[in-house]
Amino acid sequence: MAKATTDAQHISPDDLENKLKALQGDIQGKVDDQKSTIATAAAAGGVVLLLIFFLLGKRSGKKRSAVVEIRRI
Repeated sequence: MAKATTDAQHISPDDLENKLKALQGDIQGKVDDQKSTIATAAAAGGVVLLLIFFLLGKRSGKKRSAVVEIRRI
């Protein structure tokens, strides 16, 4: 059967709150350390995507362009 809990085993709401705040502080510290690295990687990825789209658009424009020659009579 279940044993009755004593005061030594009782977990108060303050204990839970303090433990969760400590855990959140640890995670927040790790995220803050990695924030600049993530931002740099995202910016570099965006530049690479823009370059790829530019080059693909330029290539398809050359394929479809017509050469028009105008002569004076």
